[in-house]
Amino acid sequence: MHELKNKVSVIGVGNTRYGAFPELDEYGLAARAFRDAVADCGIDKNEIDGLVVCRIPYYARMGEVLGIDPRWTLTLPPHGRMSGIGIIEAVTALAAGHCKHVALMYANIGRSRRVNYGGDESPGTWDPWGMTSPGAAHAMMFRRHMELYGTTTRQLAEVSVAIRHHACLNPDAVMTKPITIDDHEAARPIVLPLRLLDYCLINDGAVCLILTLSERAGDFAKPPVRIAGFGAREQYRGSSIANFDINFWHDAVSDAGRQAYAMAGVSHGDVDALMAYDNFSPTVLFSLEGLGFCKQGEAGSFVEGGALKLGGRLPTNTDGGHLSNSYMQGWALNVEAVRQLRGECGARQVADCEVVQYVQATPCTRSIIYTRA
Repeated sequence: MHELKNKVSVIGVGNTRYGAFPELDEYGLAARAFRDAVADCGIDKNEIDGLVVCRIPYYARMGEVLGIDPRWTLTLPPHGRMSGIGIIEAVTALAAGHCKHVALMYANIGRSRRVNYGGDESPGTWDPWGMTSPGAAHAMMFRRHMELYGTTTRQLAEVSVAIRHHACLNPDAVMTKPITIDDHEAARPIVLPLRLLDYCLINDGAVCLILTLSERAGDFAKPPVRIAGFGAREQYRGSSIANFDINFWHDAVSDAGRQAYAMAGVSHGDVDALMAYDNFSPTVLFSLEGLGFCKQGEAGSFVEGGALKLGGRLPTNTDGGHLSNSYMQGWALNVEAVRQLRGECGARQVADCEVVQYVQATPCTRSIIYTRA
């Protein structure tokens, strides 16, 4: 895939407010994010001839609502693993000439519809021992990490505290009350050792990204952000297909990360900010170890002392992530990567930001490296 290095750029991004909007459906929310992304880059919407939709019921209805007639479409399942997959698929479609400009759209109405992502809504035995909650599976993985490596819940709290700190700097974030490590330790247990502040939010909202070939990207209103590298690895053997892996997806994340670094021609030391899929706080620790920012078993000590905060060694999820901004299942983290590289993040801006990495440590692991053009 090295011939695709810098081949495609993000030229426009948009998102709705996040919260509870029972008066709107997925199409209405997605249309608002699309409108904002179109305005962001100044493209004529009729030039958009590629459409990717995720968690939106029907791609044809979405195209009808937007008033566009794409040449290439892709409908993704509603799982949180799809953002990295969708972006990489759009890159390959653009490079192959299937379309010239792709809009990628995600919408979620989980808050107003009271979606719980588990329990009675998921009666099948997705995970070992009949669990139906992804949080329970992550609790088991973190407990294993504690027993193997001595990781503590106070170290885990560093993840939630740092990401909430960033949300407090983001006027659009849902959760903007600062928290401390002691707040984390005193929070209501959900599935021990995980507590309330280790769990992602559930919110309504929508996100849109617009991509095109880099050779065309200079024609639009905002500075383009290059997709410099990416990597992928599925991991199903020895794990539940849903949310449990005995080795914390370490091999998959390592492989995807190596691919992305090699393609982009960068290393860990070049990464100015990390956008790590944080459905639950332990996933961030697993991502750091898998990517090689620290050795396996050392993520707890790596994050101590505010290492993931702005000004720390690796600012992470600077918009507030899933834990405190909104659970847009990875899509908003990719938008944040673009905005950081444009220098548009105000109080949460990473100084001299030139390289941002996205990673999703899941059974469908993906990593994407974005750079300033």
